Amino acid sequence: MTKKKRLKRVKRIVFVLIISGISLTHFFVPRLISEIRNPVVSLIKRNRNASHNLSIDTNNSDVKKKAISINSFDGLKLSARITYSNLESSKGTIILLHGIRSNKDQFIDISNFLSENGFNSVALDSRAHGESEGNFCSFGVNEKKDIKSLIDYLSNNENLNHFGVWGQSLGGAIGLQAMGYDDRIEYGIIESAFSDFKTTVDDYFKLYAGFSFKPFSNYLVNRAGTIAGFDQDDAKPIKYCEAINQPILIVHGYNDERINIKYARQNFSKIPSDKKEFIEVDSAKHADVWKVGGEIYFNKVLVFLNTQSKTDI
Repeated sequence: MTKKKRLKRVKRIVFVLIISGISLTHFFVPRLISEIRNPVVSLIKRNRNASHNLSIDTNNSDVKKKAISINSFDGLKLSARITYSNLESSKGTIILLHGIRSNKDQFIDISNFLSENGFNSVALDSRAHGESEGNFCSFGVNEKKDIKSLIDYLSNNENLNHFGVWGQSLGGAIGLQAMGYDDRIEYGIIESAFSDFKTTVDDYFKLYAGFSFKPFSNYLVNRAGTIAGFDQDDAKPIKYCEAINQPILIVHGYNDERINIKYARQNFSKIPSDKKEFIEVDSAKHADVWKVGGEIYFNKVLVFLNTQSKTDI
């Protein structure tokens, strides 16, 4: 083979590689961000909260539960599980919001803990997660509207009221947006939440790839929003924090390697509520706030919840 032919072949290979890389970046990589049921994404380890012994019978068969299905604002079937208060009357109803690539079963023990302490709870499979329909996560843009639909259903069909939210990671970000969007949510516990979706994606590049280039990560986020059909610039919990006047507990692990604690502090600073509290869990990372915080943490949570209680049980 002549040198000229070899050079021509190399140019063709380089051209194919460039076109393939551009196509992969434009069409496929953004789906890894928002398409939860993408076969490649499904291989990623689920983001589960590390468990903690709550010192109660979390398998108590006397706790009454009910599976429900609701329609989202855009026609998806969303799955949820109601766990009722184990006391004669309820102190309120807490909507439980899981992290990305997890599901409502993350909250089985927490639901029983809340039941034992007089609260109803509703653990929701977010769209594209668990038994709920959908393929894409919109990082709170559509999910906050799903919470509104859930509250409509619970109020009208289950005679439940006095709503709070308890969310972890993505669920915490959804909770912040929902609280700023629907003031029927009377209080909230927000754990390990991001403040701005675009910033978080850029941080993940630094964490997992060892580098980041914000124009590139922003391009991928914009493409993810276009593919999934949501406004990526609205996936910004910190913006909704400005409308939160309800009592709220912001919780974050000091050593969170995925979402830096500085974002929790930024969210907290934007909340105008005069009934807000920040809990920094020393040595906790992103998904082990419950385990590291332990009994001390859950006692603080219970004090907060009882302060919001609608009864004097």
